[in-house]
Amino acid sequence: MNELDLRQDVAVLTEEIMNIESVSGNETQLADVIFDALSGLGHLRVHRDGDAIVARTELGRERRVVLAGHIDTVPLPRTEGAKGTVPSQVVDGVLYGRGATDMKGGVAVQLALAAELTAPKHDITFIFYDHEEVEASKSGLGRLAKNTPELLSADFAILLEPTNGTVEGGCNGTSRFLVRTHGQAAHSARAWMGHNAIHDAAKVLGRLADYEPKTITVEGLDFREGMNAVRISGGVAGNVIPDYCEVEVNYRFAPDKNLEQAEAVVRELFEGFDVERTDGADGARPGLDQAIAAELISVLGQEPKPKYGWTDVARFSALGIPAVNFGPGDALLAHSDDEHVPQQAVRDCLASLRAWLS
Repeated sequence: MNELDLRQDVAVLTEEIMNIESVSGNETQLADVIFDALSGLGHLRVHRDGDAIVARTELGRERRVVLAGHIDTVPLPRTEGAKGTVPSQVVDGVLYGRGATDMKGGVAVQLALAAELTAPKHDITFIFYDHEEVEASKSGLGRLAKNTPELLSADFAILLEPTNGTVEGGCNGTSRFLVRTHGQAAHSARAWMGHNAIHDAAKVLGRLADYEPKTITVEGLDFREGMNAVRISGGVAGNVIPDYCEVEVNYRFAPDKNLEQAEAVVRELFEGFDVERTDGADGARPGLDQAIAAELISVLGQEPKPKYGWTDVARFSALGIPAVNFGPGDALLAHSDDEHVPQQAVRDCLASLRAWLS
């Protein structure tokens, strides 16, 4: 495909960009066609950084909003006959394929609005970025924030991640820890000469089983936390008492606390054990106390909800920009073998944002 028609039915536009495979690390072809399409719009100033693209109106409006979305997807399904793959297919008004919900439907809405809104109520910055589905160090949005932070400056941001057409404010933070137990190696025929570190891991798992995750209200939204063992490893051979074991723990924490405070919760729970934090990212407060957010919620006519998973609204929050998630599709279908979105859901999302921005 050499050219995108940004003014066609947004559901068909979604299908066309889904048919350009863009698994993380392979976004260049899609970035090329998006850049070419936006560069042909005279009312936008377009900037490119690798496979990340920023297009901005410059109308001198009192407020500026960001509409952002990532153009990469997770790898294609391995299951034979899976519908959530490339190329896409349409069945009874439902669009199946990789990226249908996460998040090429949202990206198509961004592109349609970029072409249509030549004189929006607020100045708009459209951001399309690479490498969201991999480690944070590769993030195209992070790269833009580092290289050209002035292009991201705004009063409010919307990340068009799937939310079933309802505003989801903020997001939980996420963190990972290794909780280690230490023993003494010995021949398994003389187990009494050693100390079994894997057996000691039962105490770690017991504390997790007894732990009751909290639900914490932040700016009127109830964020459910979760702490779970996600991996366990230990032992060296079938005839050796293991002297080492580690349990990997994932803690999803409400945005009332930062990463350091979340770590303190984990260390308190596992007092007496060797604990190491291996990864983590702050969450984001909902940002619904902004007048501009209230306008959006009023247009939608639905009660906002919390975002339990981590999204890049946290990056905007760290830049001092209140941000919410709002986009077409069911987040529970993201990354699935039958990933899909109703065509009408994409059209409805476009209509809602058009009404808010016009």
